[in-house]
Amino acid sequence: MFEIYEKSRSGELLGLLRSRAGEAAAEASESVKKIIADVRASGDDAVRYYTEKFDGVKGAPFWLDKCEIEAAARRVDEGLLCAMRRAAENIRTFHERQRERGWAEFSAGKYMGQRIVPLKRVGVYAPGGTAAYPSTVLMTAIPAKVAGVEEIILATPPKVSEDGKIMPADAVLCAAWIAGVDRVLLAGGAQAVAALAYGTESIPRVDKIVGPGNIYVAEAKRQVWGAVDIDMIAGPSEVLVIADESANPRFAAADLLSQAEHDPLAAAVLVTTSAELAGAVNGELMSQLKLLPRREIAASAIERCGAALVVDTLEEAAEFANEVAPEHLELMVKSPEAILGLIRNAGSVFLGAYSPEPLGDYYAGPNHVLPTAGTARFSSGLSWASFVKRMTFVCYDKDSLVSAAGDIIRLAEAEGLEAHARAVKVRLEGEK
Repeated sequence: MFEIYEKSRSGELLGLLRSRAGEAAAEASESVKKIIADVRASGDDAVRYYTEKFDGVKGAPFWLDKCEIEAAARRVDEGLLCAMRRAAENIRTFHERQRERGWAEFSAGKYMGQRIVPLKRVGVYAPGGTAAYPSTVLMTAIPAKVAGVEEIILATPPKVSEDGKIMPADAVLCAAWIAGVDRVLLAGGAQAVAALAYGTESIPRVDKIVGPGNIYVAEAKRQVWGAVDIDMIAGPSEVLVIADESANPRFAAADLLSQAEHDPLAAAVLVTTSAELAGAVNGELMSQLKLLPRREIAASAIERCGAALVVDTLEEAAEFANEVAPEHLELMVKSPEAILGLIRNAGSVFLGAYSPEPLGDYYAGPNHVLPTAGTARFSSGLSWASFVKRMTFVCYDKDSLVSAAGDIIRLAEAEGLEAHARAVKVRLEGEK
């Protein structure tokens, strides 16, 4: 069930990890294309149609009143409410420390610099399928708030409550209230992504859409990119644990399962210098799976893409991790700080036996919206910077332009762009 690979088969394991989600994405593409086209053509009516078709909710309003959001927050268990508030404070503090400041530089006849400008309106998406994710609301809305975004719209699929009301889970609404979300849109899936990207009669167009979702949400984000910005095209979740002989197999198995329970396509990989540890982790996986309410999902993920790779050195383990570029990377070794310096590609790194991946998912402060499927080679997780633009400005007086004119004209003429050169030349000729 949990295959153990020798070092000589590392390429085979790498191929498995890189190919696991391709078929699902291809199958979703045409369906999503049609949904987006329908929403662009029919607006509100198309969103209502697909909400009924996919979520089984008919006649749902698009917007939830603020009083209902606050009421949901009051219904949440006090212990959960306090936990979310503490997590929100950690997230807010971490992202505030990431903030950049604009700058301006003055010198004789010259004035230039950079402004940091927040986006005006963003959509944050919270899934509502097999589980509700209030943590996603905190992780997406709080950085946007820290960045100074003017309006934050939470899009999440509607649900029918026990008393017949149409609204998401109370915990999701409570998180929205804590995070400072401005409006809650009762729509999910590709139809919500399309509506936020292009706008409808009732739903305003946003500047950016962020947050995880199923394969249809991810594919919709891919297809609307360009009309609107997105954070990333997220694939199935993944964790890679680097462990030496000092690691606790119970801890390692529990952490692998914490990702496996997300999705049958999730990847859970152990890379270790100890064959004995690999065997012990395999045994622990079998035991711990029996305890999980979502054991069928987790078991499917372990069967499909759960594996251990036995290597000779931790340097080889780090090299393999850099090739995988995992969403979550755990360093369950004696000296994790020493290995951290070898890591170039990972969404977020967790150091030591007492830093399990859920610490980052929920509480510590770093974001849990992270690059997947190897994209950590070139991209970063969601942050304060995801919600701002860097706008440069420049101002030369006449003497400064005259001083630079010869160089500018030569460069423009070398590229065959005479109109560029003339824009400088006419200023040298003076006003006529």
